[in-house]
Amino acid sequence: MYIKIIRNELTKNKLITLTITVFVAAAALLVSLAAVVAIHLFGAVDTLMTQAKTPHFLQMHSGTVDRTRLDSFAAENSLVEQLQVVEFLNVDNARLFIGGRSLAGNVQDNGFTVQNEHFDYLLDLDGKAIDVADGEIYVPITYWKEGLANIGDHVTFNDQAWTVAGFLRDSQMNSLLASSKRFLISRNDYATLTGAGSMEYLIEFRLKDTSMLGAFATSYASAGLEANGPTLTYPLFRMLNAMADGMVVGVLLLVSMLVVAIALMCIRFALIAKIEEDYRELGVMKAIGLRVSDMKRIYVVQYAAMAAVGSGVGWGLSFVFKGSLLENIRLYMGESGQPFLAWLCGVLGVLLVYMAVVLYVGGVLRRFRSLSVAEALRFGHSQQAFAGARLFSLSRFGKLGANLFLGIKDVLARKRLYVTMLVVLILASFIAIVPQNVYSTISSKSFSTYLGVGEYDLRIDIQRASDLIGTAAEIAETMKNDPSVARYAVLTTKAFTARTEDGTGERILVELGDHSMFPLHYSKGSAPVGEREIALSALNAEALGKQVGDALVLTTSGKDRTLTVSGIYSDVTNGGKTAKAAFVDEAAARVWAVVYVKLAQPSLAAAKAAEYGSRFGQAKVSDVEHYIVQTFGSTIHAAGLAANAALAVALLITLLVALLFIRLLVAKDRYSIAVMKAIGFTHLDIRLQYAVRSAFVVLIGILIGTMLAGTLGEKLAGLVIAQLGASAFHFETQPLSAYVLSPLMMLGSVMVATLIGTSSVRSIKIGEHIKE
Repeated sequence: MYIKIIRNELTKNKLITLTITVFVAAAALLVSLAAVVAIHLFGAVDTLMTQAKTPHFLQMHSGTVDRTRLDSFAAENSLVEQLQVVEFLNVDNARLFIGGRSLAGNVQDNGFTVQNEHFDYLLDLDGKAIDVADGEIYVPITYWKEGLANIGDHVTFNDQAWTVAGFLRDSQMNSLLASSKRFLISRNDYATLTGAGSMEYLIEFRLKDTSMLGAFATSYASAGLEANGPTLTYPLFRMLNAMADGMVVGVLLLVSMLVVAIALMCIRFALIAKIEEDYRELGVMKAIGLRVSDMKRIYVVQYAAMAAVGSGVGWGLSFVFKGSLLENIRLYMGESGQPFLAWLCGVLGVLLVYMAVVLYVGGVLRRFRSLSVAEALRFGHSQQAFAGARLFSLSRFGKLGANLFLGIKDVLARKRLYVTMLVVLILASFIAIVPQNVYSTISSKSFSTYLGVGEYDLRIDIQRASDLIGTAAEIAETMKNDPSVARYAVLTTKAFTARTEDGTGERILVELGDHSMFPLHYSKGSAPVGEREIALSALNAEALGKQVGDALVLTTSGKDRTLTVSGIYSDVTNGGKTAKAAFVDEAAARVWAVVYVKLAQPSLAAAKAAEYGSRFGQAKVSDVEHYIVQTFGSTIHAAGLAANAALAVALLITLLVALLFIRLLVAKDRYSIAVMKAIGFTHLDIRLQYAVRSAFVVLIGILIGTMLAGTLGEKLAGLVIAQLGASAFHFETQPLSAYVLSPLMMLGSVMVATLIGTSSVRSIKIGEHIKE
C-alpha cells in the first residue's frame, strides 16, 4: 500500500518532489564533503609531519652559535630526545633567478639548505626524504603552484646554476604564512656558497614528551641560549599547514548547515500545504478511528523516500567533487593515510542529513493530534487567524491600488504560511553576503591591522644588513627627505626575557618605536604610550597569563624593567609571540628592524617599492598589496571562490524555493483565485498580487538577512578568521556588491520564480473551483 501511495503522490507533485530531493542532495553533498575534506586535511597534515619528523621546538637564530653549550644543554635536559642545528643560507632575492626570472619582488626570505641528518626532512611528492645530486635543486612546491618554476628550469644565483629536479614539501615552511622558503641542494654545491648570503641557524629539538613543550620552552629561555630570532613550536607548524584548507572546511560546514536548514524549511512548507490540501480527507480518517500514527506514516514514508534518494545522490556527487577539493591538500601534504575513516565520516554525514529530515517530518506532523474533525468536515481547511490584517485597510493605500493592498494584506493575514519562505530568504541572504564580506575583509589593505602590522603602503624589512641600525638610519633619512612620503616609522625588534608569576622566564620579541604612527586593531586595551607600557600579542598574553592592566617584568642585561600591559592584539608574524613598546633599551640584542611608510599617493606604491628595492640592497622592500597577496594569496583565492560559489548557491536556492512556494500557493488558493476572477479581476491583476506578496516577503527577508550577516555573520566569520591569528575582527565591506547588487539579484530571482509559478493562474476555471 505504501509503495503505491508514494508512487502516486510523487508522480502527482513532481515539482515538490524534485525541489525537496535537490535540497536534500545538496545538504548531503556539502555535509559529506566537509567531513571528507576535514579528515583528509588533518590526516594529511599528521602524515606530512610524521614523515618529515617535524621539530617540536625550533629557535631561529642570526649570529654565532655555541654548539658545545647547546649539546650540553640537550644532554642534561631529560625532555630532549634529539638536537639538530641546521644552517639556512638567506640570499638576496634580487640575485636569485628561476627560469631567468628574478625573485626581486618576492616577499619571502629565500635561501639554500641541505638535507638534514636526523629529522626535519625535506620531502619529495611521494613523501620520501630527498636525496639530491650535485647540480640539482629542489624548489619549494609553492613556486610550482604559482607557475614560477617547472622541472628542467635553471635556478641561478651568484654565477652558479642548478637544474630543477623536483619540488619539495617542507613541513615547516609550506604555508605562505611562513615567511621563509628553503631551496634544497647537495652538500658539495652548498659548500661553494660560503659567504654568499647571511647565515641563519635553525636550532631544532625533538622531545620525548610533547605535552611538556611549555616546560621545555621555559627551560631553554632560562638557560640563556641562542635566541636571536623567533621561536616556533610543533602546534604552530600544524596550524600553519592546515590553515588555508581549514578555512574551506569551515565555509563548507557553515553553508552545509544553512542548506540543511533551508531543506527543512522547504519540507515544512510542502507538508503544511499538503496537509491543507488533504484537510477534509484527514478529518474523515480521524473520524472513522484511524490512529494518528497511521496517518503520520502515510506522509513520513513519502518524505523518507525523497530523503533517501536525495541523500544517495548527494553522497554519490561527493565522489565527483571531492577530487578538486582535495587536490591542494594532496599537492602540499600528500595522502591522509585514513581513506576508510574519511569514507566512514562521509557516510555518517549523509546519514545525519537523512535522519534530520525524517525526524523533522515527524515533528511537523505532530499537528495531526490537534486536528479538529468537525472543522475539517465542515470547512475542508483549517481556520487561520487574520488578526494581523484587521487594521490594514484599503483606504490607507490611496492611489497604489487594490492589487498592492490585497498582496500585502494576504501576507499579513497568513503570517504562519509565509514565515517559511521568509526564513529561507533570510538564510539565503546570509549565505550570499557573509562570504563576500569575509573575502573583502581579508583582501583589503586594512586587514594587516588585525595581524600585528599597521596599515601602510610600503614595508622595508632590514634583517641581513651588516649594520642594522646604520641601514635603518639611512633609510629613515631618505624617507624624511622624500616629498612623496606622508609619514614613516622605524621599529626595531629586540629580544627580552619576560618573568612569569612563578618566576620562570619566557623569551619574547618586543618591537620598539612609535606605535601611534601606524596603529593596530586591539582586541583589548590600546597601544603602548610612554616608557612604562607594553602591548602583548594574544598568544603571548595567554602564555604569560596577562590581561590589560597587569604588570610584566622584562629582563635584559641583568636589569629588570616593570611595565603595565596596555593592550592585547592579534599577530601571526614570528610565531604569533610578539610585543610592542615605546621605551628605549640599547643593551638588548637587536634582531631586526622594519620601516613602515605611508605615501601621499598610494598609487605610487609599486613604483616606490621598485625604486627603494634597488637603492637599499640590504633591505627587502614590498608594497602592502604585494605583501598581502604573497602572504595570504592562497587564503584570499579560496575565500574569493567561496564567496562566488556562495552567491550562486544563494540565488539558486532563492529561485527554487520561491518557485516551489508560489506553485504550492497557487494550488492552495485555487478557490480564492476563481472567486477573484468571478468578480472581475484579470489574470494580470492576480499575478501582480502574487508578485507583491513575493516582493514584500523578499524585501523583509533581505533586510533581516543583511542585518544578521553584519552581526551574527561577523561573529561566525571571526571564529574562522581567528585561526589566521586575528582575534579582533570587524568586516571591511564593499557596500555596492554586498548590500545592493546581491539583494537585487535575489529579488530578481524571486520575481522570475513568481512569473513562472503564476503561469498556471490562467488555467484555473471559475466553474470548476467555486463550489461549496
